[in-house]
Amino acid sequence: MAIFFQNLVNALQWGSFYALIALGYSMVYSILMLFNFAHGDIFMVGAYIGFGVSIGLLALSSSGALAMPNWLILVLTILFSMFLTSFVGMIVERVGYRPLRNAPRASAAITGLMIGIILETGNLILLGARRVSFPSLVETTIYNVGGVFVTNKKIMIVLVSMLLTLALHQFVRRTKWGMAMRAMAFDFAVVPLMGVPVNTVIALTFAIGSALAAAAGILFGIAYPVLDPYMGILFGWKAFVAAILGGRGSILGATLAGFLLGFTEIFVAMIFPSTLRDLIAYSIILLILTFRPHGFFGEPYSARLRL
Repeated sequence: MAIFFQNLVNALQWGSFYALIALGYSMVYSILMLFNFAHGDIFMVGAYIGFGVSIGLLALSSSGALAMPNWLILVLTILFSMFLTSFVGMIVERVGYRPLRNAPRASAAITGLMIGIILETGNLILLGARRVSFPSLVETTIYNVGGVFVTNKKIMIVLVSMLLTLALHQFVRRTKWGMAMRAMAFDFAVVPLMGVPVNTVIALTFAIGSALAAAAGILFGIAYPVLDPYMGILFGWKAFVAAILGGRGSILGATLAGFLLGFTEIFVAMIFPSTLRDLIAYSIILLILTFRPHGFFGEPYSARLRL
């Protein structure tokens, strides 16, 4: 049982990354009916922005110009990085997707892939091909709970992920911008006739999704402090699968599917050789989609943003 609960804790941490990234996919698809295939690389960009912000804040603190404890540096790193990465998402929408809004969906999909390559290449040009080590902002503390070892980092990652998901839920349900998003997801053609600024709402959707991806990137850097220019490719595709599994436009579904994917990968690796992890995990997901082709909370021919 101790091994089971140990892997359960690991799966919660791993699923947190997928859940946060999948939310961005799900939000964009619920409104525009397209998947932003550059979203995984925005996760990478957010992690690198967090790296730069944290290095700058640590240098500022160590110089004595503005002494700050590490926990405050971490909070500021997350907030600043989410803010800056949201502009990356808005630029991607304005330059890459807005001109193709009435184009075939295949054109938008190819554009997303090309934007991802541009982001990866830009990272290589600016920082080179070498990996960078995310600074240690949190001193690791290990707790032994009935033979299950839990670190303060794992607890923090899961809590931050859940708090951000809850904050998104409240934003979509209780604000006028969230109401506009839900209305556009329900009927994109009619909403502009009601005076809703469509371009602003879409840009805001990209900004929020990119900010959540940046938070996932920083949390990943805290847990596994090695950043790579191509780290977003695999995470992006897996989060895309989680968004599909959760159901078209479902925030709750994307979150649950992200955690489910993390659980599946961890527990499969516990039982079978790790080389079979992706094969078995995706086979299970394929089996689920066979019986639930619209995902956990999706509906046929519906792009409704459900909570």
